[in-house]
Amino acid sequence: SSKAQASQWLATAARRLSSPRLSLLATRVRLDAFTKVKAAINEMIAQLGKEKAEEFKKKDWCEDEFNTNTLQTQKKERTKTEVLAQIEDLESTVKQLTGAMDNLKSEVKEMEIQRKRAGEDREKANKDFQTTVADQRATQKLLKAALTILDDFYGKKGAALLQNDGPAPPAGFDAYKKNSASGDVMSMIEKIIQDAKTLEAEAVRSEEDAQKAYEDFVKETNASTQAKGKELVNKSEEKAKSEAELVEAKKSKDATLLELEQLANYKAQLHQGCDFLFKNFDVRQTARDEEVQALKQALAILSGA
Repeated sequence: SSKAQASQWLATAARRLSSPRLSLLATRVRLDAFTKVKAAINEMIAQLGKEKAEEFKKKDWCEDEFNTNTLQTQKKERTKTEVLAQIEDLESTVKQLTGAMDNLKSEVKEMEIQRKRAGEDREKANKDFQTTVADQRATQKLLKAALTILDDFYGKKGAALLQNDGPAPPAGFDAYKKNSASGDVMSMIEKIIQDAKTLEAEAVRSEEDAQKAYEDFVKETNASTQAKGKELVNKSEEKAKSEAELVEAKKSKDATLLELEQLANYKAQLHQGCDFLFKNFDVRQTARDEEVQALKQALAILSGA
């Protein structure tokens, strides 16, 4: 009978295609009425068509998801490379700025030490100057007093001798005249006084030069200290900015690494859900088409075609 032929056809197709559905349907064809059998076959043909369309749809979805995942991963890898380079650059900048700031601080500290030392040296030199001037002025005062006394002494003694009515000097001797030794002594004292004045004047000039040099040094040091202070402030602000950018860059790196991890996890999930479909897609589609052909042939047999 047509039912037996249709059942035999389906059973043969079931063995060839390893299809439990066709095997089950072959049994039903032998047992059920024509109407139910045809309805079951048509229902199975429709179901197979639906499965085929769904499998195509899932395959397209898997391919789109893999492509999207690949593009997003590549984009995040580029972001990772860029942010790692940015972090390296910022860390280098912070290190350089820290070194430059340390150098500036050392230079400022050294200038302050030199300025203090110069002030101490200037104070000591000024005290020495005051002592020298005082000594020279005291010398001048003392020698001037001595010169006055000597001048007065020798002047009076000479006058007294000249007014004396004693005997005339012996033959071969000149009349009394002022002791020449007194003139030598007074000349020497006057020279010493002049030398003291010269030393005082030289000390004053040296003090003025030293004071000016000290004031110039302090002025230059203050200007340099102020300039380095401004530079230190600028570098400090630049360092703070770089450190803030570094913090944000590291946050960006962490976020990027997390996104890459999530993309990798999702890709693994895609492989679990799609690899079997990709591997067996053509075989399953062909088998399904052959099942449909077998079902259609069974219908034709049942319809007496």
